[in-house]
Amino acid sequence: MKEYYVYIMASKKGGVIYIGVTGNLVKRAYQHRKGLVEGFTKKYQVKKLVYFESSNDINDCLRREKQLKAWRRQWKVTLIESSNPEWNDLSVEI
Repeated sequence: MKEYYVYIMASKKGGVIYIGVTGNLVKRAYQHRKGLVEGFTKKYQVKKLVYFESSNDINDCLRREKQLKAWRRQWKVTLIESSNPEWNDLSVEI
């Protein structure tokens, strides 16, 4: 069964935050880390995978992405720090 991910990338602890959805988290995190993704993440050097959730339903991930993007910044920071208080790059673990 296919797995999908909602993920949060950051430039540094407390820095710029980006939220996205993908079907291949390892590949997508690599693309962000190496600056292969044109646009916002490349412009602002958003390279660290700091949070992710998974689901077998792409629609669940898309809904969650929209929900997270609507959150206040502090709520996003609290979510990240609930599982990754040091804002470590999780891409090295997956």
